[in-house]
Amino acid sequence: MDKGVFLERLIFKFRPFWVLLFVIVTGFLAWQASQVRPEASLAKMIPTNHEFIQNYFDYRDDLASLGNVVRIAVENTEGSIFTAEFQKTLQEITDEVHAIPGVDRARLKSIWTPNVRWSEVTEEGFVGGPVIPDSWDASQASLDQLRANVLRSGEVGNLVANNFQSALIYVPLIETNPETGAALDYKSFSEELETRIRDKYQSDTVKVHITGFAKVIGDLIDGAMQVGTFFLLAIIITLVMLFAYSRCWRSSFAVLLCSIIAVVWQLGIINLIGSGINPYSMLVPFLVFAIGVSHGVQIINAMSANRVEGHDKVMSARLAFRALYVAGLTALISDAIGFTTLMVIDIAVIQDLAIAASIGVAVVVLTNLGLLPILMSYTGISERGRKYSEKVRNQDHPVLTMFERFSEPKWAYSALVVALVGLSWGLWQGQNMKIGDLDAGAPELRPDSRYNLDNKFIVDNYSSSTDIFVVMAATEPSQCIAYDNLEVMDRFSWHMQNTPGVQDVKSVVYVAKMGGYGLNEGNLKWFSLNRNQYVLNANTNRTPPGLINPDCSMAPIIIYLNDHKAETLKTVVNAVDSFNAEFQQEGLDLLMAAGNSGIEAATNSVIEKAQYKMLLWVYGVVIVLVFITFRSLRTVACIVLPLALTTIMSQGLMAMLGIGVKVATLPVIALGVGIGVDYGIYIYAKIKEGLDRGMHLNECYKYALDNTGKAVGFTGLTLAIGVATWIFSPIKFQADMGILLTFMFLWNMLGALILIPALARMFARFGKRIH
Repeated sequence: MDKGVFLERLIFKFRPFWVLLFVIVTGFLAWQASQVRPEASLAKMIPTNHEFIQNYFDYRDDLASLGNVVRIAVENTEGSIFTAEFQKTLQEITDEVHAIPGVDRARLKSIWTPNVRWSEVTEEGFVGGPVIPDSWDASQASLDQLRANVLRSGEVGNLVANNFQSALIYVPLIETNPETGAALDYKSFSEELETRIRDKYQSDTVKVHITGFAKVIGDLIDGAMQVGTFFLLAIIITLVMLFAYSRCWRSSFAVLLCSIIAVVWQLGIINLIGSGINPYSMLVPFLVFAIGVSHGVQIINAMSANRVEGHDKVMSARLAFRALYVAGLTALISDAIGFTTLMVIDIAVIQDLAIAASIGVAVVVLTNLGLLPILMSYTGISERGRKYSEKVRNQDHPVLTMFERFSEPKWAYSALVVALVGLSWGLWQGQNMKIGDLDAGAPELRPDSRYNLDNKFIVDNYSSSTDIFVVMAATEPSQCIAYDNLEVMDRFSWHMQNTPGVQDVKSVVYVAKMGGYGLNEGNLKWFSLNRNQYVLNANTNRTPPGLINPDCSMAPIIIYLNDHKAETLKTVVNAVDSFNAEFQQEGLDLLMAAGNSGIEAATNSVIEKAQYKMLLWVYGVVIVLVFITFRSLRTVACIVLPLALTTIMSQGLMAMLGIGVKVATLPVIALGVGIGVDYGIYIYAKIKEGLDRGMHLNECYKYALDNTGKAVGFTGLTLAIGVATWIFSPIKFQADMGILLTFMFLWNMLGALILIPALARMFARFGKRIH
């Protein structure tokens, strides 16, 4: 009993103390975990250090109306908007939106706000006024006047649908509360839109359509709340399969309990450090649970074997810990450091995910390598479980017999050939893998989700796209409307209008041309830029807010896109770069990029550069730690090559299924590698143990299968079934992650069981002993 390493003696000599400590800490962290709330922030989802975003931040106050915006389209299902009943509803909705916390009230726009005006060219010059007549009384005469004002306002296609059956409310948001400094609560804001707008005003004759970043995040949080259902389902599935595997309720509940405690600790700790759970990190608690189950199964598997050999429950627990703590610590340290490599991606939401996952893995070291053996030393394996384990050990299982053959030359080399075919398929398909979104609307949600149907309605009925790419024309103060600068901006606008994927371009250039046209009796010959600066000043005197900043040192050029698909954004960025390379003018800088599509282009750029750097770091960490543990390059190759095959095939699967590499999916690859390395380390640790005893390779692999291979197969299958339930999630990116993780769990498991002995056979050179 006094034998074993210091760590083992420390744990088992003071078992009551450790149990009491775990109870106290678990109670405290459970209280902390209960305070975790869903959170989301636009700033956390963008690469704040990217050149595009830095340019945007420099002019953020001047571009407030183009930043975080919600659009609310109010539709009359029984006719046009020019009825007294509809206008009364539109007015009430505008007033209701105005009162919602988080709305930038000064920039709110609808035909019922005074900042939306009409103008007209007459023989006396420009005349105009608010779109809603000052004499509005809901009479037919007022409705006729409203129709005329709308037609003269230039808002058809913007705030009024092209078919006049709906009107739009443009709602800029304030990211932080100016009074409290608190960030905008997207969940609460989305709920306000639903209860105060959609639920209150939608009827048989009025339909409400809402789009915008805040609504996407709100819908994601609502859908992500269902993760709890999937998590509960995963727990039930895991419990049933644990019992089927061990025939022992004690050990099944012990593994489950320790894995759940790990999740509670992880959530409690992230609350203590001031973090939270966002829609993109909702999978982390499940991954912590999965890692806990993976290592817990190894412990009870080893305990069952020790009980069959006649040891009592305390000694069985000590021997299980002694046999597995090196492999377990190596695997968990590989997981933790591997997850921290996600920090190389300069997007806060991914860095938060990396921190949460690393904390979770560190906790698993304590709960499933520390607490679980202690609990099992008290409860032990039931007699029923011991007898079942003895029965299984004394009989040849057809599945294990099949896997044993992969250490034989014929089967080993056949498996390697199949692996090469899979590698070739993955490399071939992976060439088609795209960066960014591949679908219109909000790809994070299902195509038939309410949000995407609302987005489709607005795209189909309005001329102005919801996908906006803004180029900032920066000049010296008071020079943004200088002729030379406007001429280059005009040429740039024409260049972009003829770029594939671009719908329209809007800037102060159009205002300058329209001013010349209006001040000269509407003569189209004057719809151009005048070289006389005094005339230009007069022509741009009525420039609407948002098209130049107060000191005239920046004029945004607003580019409306067909969509925000990765290929479209890449084409637009290349078009801007090519224009700058050919027509660069001193005193004028065309800076990218603002607008939702500009920010997404920056995000795509960061992810494209970071994805391979991340993989190099992940595999670099795994290779170094495996080499330190086993001191053999052949061992490193045996463990890492199956992981690399799964990664490459996963990239091929993403390309085949149309899943782009983006904020939601990029971490999955690293997380899959982190979990997959556990399988290889456990199996190879037993193979090495057999080799050290002088066994032949075939005997070594049979020994590994008997002692840990069954647990690896069980874990991979259980976790794959649990995560496969995500495929039915209303959140599309969660369903995508479910597909990818199911694929990676299965292939990492199969790769460890099939390719490790096959590679070992190849390196053994037809049966020679390997070291």
